[in-house]
Amino acid sequence: MTRWVVLLRGVNVGKHHRISMTTFRDVLASVGCTDVRTYLQSGNAVVGWEGGEDRLADAVRGELERSAGLSVLVMVRSGAELAAVVEANPYAAECFDPKLLHVAFLSGPPDPQRLAAVDHDALLPDRLAVGDRAVYLRYASGSQGSALARLRLGVDTTARNWTTVTALRDLAGAARSG
Repeated sequence: MTRWVVLLRGVNVGKHHRISMTTFRDVLASVGCTDVRTYLQSGNAVVGWEGGEDRLADAVRGELERSAGLSVLVMVRSGAELAAVVEANPYAAECFDPKLLHVAFLSGPPDPQRLAAVDHDALLPDRLAVGDRAVYLRYASGSQGSALARLRLGVDTTARNWTTVTALRDLAGAARSG
């Protein structure tokens, strides 16, 4: 059975799109996920699932709408894919605050024209690097007010800070081995 990481965009960050992690776990179990583990209160889970990524995302999205009244973006990555995202971190050799490095998970390949139009010098001191279905966002002092946080690449995204990314990778690995 494959270990999958399920990421919801925009839940529990304001007055809208509120969901308890108990309800989120129930939704995941009701679509057939096993060994469900949530992380924090912001729509992160690691699950066992027999099917593929798209089928899992569609099932979770549909059940969230049906049982919780939530219409939110659901992104799914395998535990192995998340481990590869961590391994490919282009800023790994730098000393950084993990809260200042975010990974924006992409719903598909970024629009090549938008990507080519990014003025990296204008983003400084913030930086970005494109990975496989992910963009690494390296903030100098935080995302608030940063041009990097307003960057649009023509695909849906959901971002997590480095602490969350590595914790989910570890959860996916621990759940797989134990």
